[in-house]
Amino acid sequence: MNSLSLRLVHGFFFAVIVSSSAAIRESSPRLPPAESLPARAEFPDPLVMLNGEKVTSAKQWNEVRRPELKAMFAHYMYGEIPPKPAKLDFKTTVADEKFLGGKATLKFVTISISGSEVPKIDLLVVTPNAVKSAPAFLALNFCGNHAIHADAARGTQAADWPIEEIISRGYALASFANADVDSDRAAVSDGVYAWLAKERTGAAANSATSDRGCIAGWAWGFQRCVDYLVTDPAIDKSRIAAVGHSRNGKTALLAAAYDERIALAIPHQAGCGGTAPNRVKADLASSAANGRPTVETVAVINKSFPHWFNAEFKRFIEQPEKLPFDQHELAALMAPRPVLFSNATGDKWANPGGQFDMLKAAEPVYKLLGAGGCDATEMPPEGKLVNSTLGYYIRAGNHSMTSGDWMVFLDFADRNLKAVR
Repeated sequence: MNSLSLRLVHGFFFAVIVSSSAAIRESSPRLPPAESLPARAEFPDPLVMLNGEKVTSAKQWNEVRRPELKAMFAHYMYGEIPPKPAKLDFKTTVADEKFLGGKATLKFVTISISGSEVPKIDLLVVTPNAVKSAPAFLALNFCGNHAIHADAARGTQAADWPIEEIISRGYALASFANADVDSDRAAVSDGVYAWLAKERTGAAANSATSDRGCIAGWAWGFQRCVDYLVTDPAIDKSRIAAVGHSRNGKTALLAAAYDERIALAIPHQAGCGGTAPNRVKADLASSAANGRPTVETVAVINKSFPHWFNAEFKRFIEQPEKLPFDQHELAALMAPRPVLFSNATGDKWANPGGQFDMLKAAEPVYKLLGAGGCDATEMPPEGKLVNSTLGYYIRAGNHSMTSGDWMVFLDFADRNLKAVR
């Protein structure tokens, strides 16, 4: 968003649903215009402030550098994640304690804002009956809750969501669809952004393509689901993991980076705009025989999906090296919490090698905080999980999220989420 848009959004929420946004505005640093930023080919040092000052302590990271990075990602790339509403309503519409033959309880929960026309979020929650307070995966899906289990409804993607295995391993699963928050169509906004426009101007906007920031909007949905999960006694509120595939993986990482209630993040095959670098190596950025780069770039993703990012990000289409950050610093915002980057060898478009570089470049922050890092000096072989605080995994196959991927997610969570309390 541009600065005017940010003021409008913040001002709107101050008047309607949240009283703290003025304080948020006042605490945000002043950031230079894109054209005045220096170009740098190397990845920025996550422990060097915008003014050149070196971060040398955990206190300085948490109180100064971390807020600066959050402000820069919001201003130059994603747009602001709207603040938390003052009052949310949670309504359980279904509660089946005999789900999966009595192994689990299935609930459908509707999340809405009191007295508002903002679209409702339908959250599916499955909790193991054998665990009093279970760690939980909160996963964003593409096709709606009906698709992820045959008993929930049609179950068209049930094979890729091994709910019984997740339950048997002692975890809960919660899921919602990104369309509940806002449409994933460049020319149509029929969710949270249309609602914001209507509240501001009296007329819904359905063509806000250049300054919409859908990833930030979907991250807002993630955080509203966390608002519910921390109230559910069947969920251990200190052990919630955010999961997403592709653009939903970009969303999961952004939501978790900004919300410390999320204890672990698994952005699966999140690629450009998420876990892959904005500064792409020259041999990968150059056009291949088919006229396309080898990996997705800032220019390509902004032209293909203009609604995912704010208008300011489009200023860097020709010069991504002028960005004052790169995606390793989004991963660094997770510190000291664990994060897993997972990929496939056939998904070259998502730049698996660049993602490993981002993971390693985030290490200095984790080490400053005494949280370890990535227990690999180079990309692991296919099928081997690097099961450290900064985790990495690559398998055979293409761009997809499978039941086999979930087995890796569970192994990573067993070490980094379930076993640590």
